[in-house]
Amino acid sequence: MLRYIYGEDLSRFPLLRDTMFQDRATQFRDRLGWEVTVDDAGEERDSYDAMNPIYAIWERPDGRHGGSMRFLPTVADTMVNDHFRHLAGAEIRTPLIWECTRFCLAPDAEPRVSSALMLAALEVGLNFHLTDLVGVFDARMVRVYRRLGWEPTVLGSEGSGRAAISVGLWACTHDVLPVLLDRAGISAAFSQAWFDQSFGLKPMPLAATG
Repeated sequence: MLRYIYGEDLSRFPLLRDTMFQDRATQFRDRLGWEVTVDDAGEERDSYDAMNPIYAIWERPDGRHGGSMRFLPTVADTMVNDHFRHLAGAEIRTPLIWECTRFCLAPDAEPRVSSALMLAALEVGLNFHLTDLVGVFDARMVRVYRRLGWEPTVLGSEGSGRAAISVGLWACTHDVLPVLLDRAGISAAFSQAWFDQSFGLKPMPLAATG
């Protein structure tokens, strides 16, 4: 199932929190070789995790992390504005565009988790009435976004081949929703119920499957 959790509320889900940051270390440091900060508990965090972002997390039936993404409004500090403004072409600072970062999958995540995370990103965009999401991504993700059916508009890139880095915008439009629901194998009712329950909008019971 999908959970949407503010950073300040992660302590309510200690197993989900800890396994998410551990899986981030496994993916970004161990597998991709990024220069990231990993603490003594084997958990990867950066300065943006301290800014109370929203996390969209696929929670497994045992309460552990299956995959996740992180969202911050661009009116605050963001990775794009702080480090990749030259690729975006200009500062992106508007309440209608949020940044999505740290797309992470557990090492043994089932195939549909990628689709579920993209669905979660669109739910964030639609339910918070955003026009776009902005993010930095590397070359390996281009094929993933294409396969999932929601490709970004690339604003700028640098590097070549597998080392290429790009900044892109994902338009938050309702026409993409049926595609992502189908790829994730989740009904529209479950997807919306998970979002609503996470933010206390409706007292609807959360189910473990979609």
